[in-house]
Amino acid sequence: ARLVVLLSLLGLAAGGKLLVVPVDGSHWLSLREVLDSLQQRGHEVVVLAPEVSLHIKPSKNFVMKMYPVPYTQEEMEKEFQAFLQISFEEGSFLSRFLKVYEGMKRITALGVSSCKQLLKNQELIRYLEENQFDALLTDPVVPCGLILAEHLSLPSVYFLRGVPCGLDFEAAQCPSPPSYVPRGFTQHTDHMTFFQRVRNLLYDFPNVFLCDFAFEPFAELASEFLHRDVTVLDLLRQGSVWLLRVEFVLDYPRPLMPNIIPIGGVHCAHKKLTQ
Repeated sequence: ARLVVLLSLLGLAAGGKLLVVPVDGSHWLSLREVLDSLQQRGHEVVVLAPEVSLHIKPSKNFVMKMYPVPYTQEEMEKEFQAFLQISFEEGSFLSRFLKVYEGMKRITALGVSSCKQLLKNQELIRYLEENQFDALLTDPVVPCGLILAEHLSLPSVYFLRGVPCGLDFEAAQCPSPPSYVPRGFTQHTDHMTFFQRVRNLLYDFPNVFLCDFAFEPFAELASEFLHRDVTVLDLLRQGSVWLLRVEFVLDYPRPLMPNIIPIGGVHCAHKKLTQ
């Protein structure tokens, strides 16, 4: 409910016009309900999506603008299934890190390829430039929407669970002390011994490595499209509002900036409880 109220402020006297650049998979499933609610409140929603996707489908509640991509449905599904499988595998830190590295490398290649096709689509870019959007809603885990927001000079609203390597913390200038904010792959909680805190700090180094290879292709794409040198961190910092899909009942406490709003539970199914 809080999320819908926040996004409904896009247009106070009349419905606003929202451009949406979603991320496929489970990211889309939670966003779709939000878009349905916004349409019911009189807002015009335009969704950009590749012709090949897992879950992003046309709906009467929004206008969908699609663009071609150079991979097939089978290729995409194969890569996503492989990445999901390795994400839940157990093992040593090095083993898990290398598997995630390879999986992210392939998934990133798909995302970069899709984004490149979108930005090269002159007809679609011209349509976006000619329409007067009020804001752009995107999940920054794939920063293609960030590039478009910068190009169109639109305020951006982020709808996210998190960004790899803690880049969201850095972009939003959130404190992220290793003394009680667990790093990825550590399996630590927010209650750590001294040596666990030291280990937690050391785990930041491979995270930086993961970020470099995962986001550098998008930085190159953004620099080429925007005609100036830019990093993904530069683009992330432009976010006006961060809608964070976390719930502190289930997650670890951590400092948040005023424009970061926890909306945990928005992705849960709405079912009536039995007596």
